[in-house]
Parts: sequence; C-alpha cells; structure tokens
Amino acid sequence: MNPMELVQARPDPAFTVTFDGREIVALPGQTVAAALWASGVTSWRSTRGAVLPRGVFCGTGVCFDCLVTVNGRPNQRACVIPLHPGDAIGTQRGTGHDD
Repeated sequence: MNPMELVQARPDPAFTVTFDGREIVALPGQTVAAALWASGVTSWRSTRGAVLPRGVFCGTGVCFDCLVTVNGRPNQRACVIPLHPGDAIGTQRGTGHDD
C-alpha cells in the first residue's frame, strides 16, 4: 500500500499550465520546478553574457539559479513558487528585463 491509500487521500485532479507556449500537466501543490522536471524540462533560464543554461541548483529558494518568468513576472524562483491552473511559465533570459 502507498501512503495515499493508507490515509485515503483524494488529491484534487491534475491541471495544465504552459511552458513557453507548450502545455504541461501539473499536480495540486506542485512547484514550477517540480512540474517542469516531471515534464522532462531541466533548464529554464540562461545566464547573461555567456548564455549558459540553468535550472534547479539548491531547490530551497536560496541560490536564485532557477529563476523563471511566471504570468509575465520575471525573477520568480521556480523551486518555491506553487502552480495554479492556467499559469504561463516562460524561460528567463538574463535578468528577465530586455537586457
């Protein structure tokens, strides 16, 4: 038996969000980073200058390596931002401010 069966948990149904225009499935309570990882996406930001790919590094909201744009707002930490149905996530380039 898995833990959800033991406590007779009935989680809310999955929902969709978009990442760079592509629909992905998210679960209630899931963070942006968790949903992206589950969809096979491991990088969603590029650095200034060298344009190197970045994703989750610390996973606790301390390092700011996982910055992403959510609903048009840049510099959101993907590892701590919970998703909501219909959210639009975008790859962040540089500082996220037309640099």
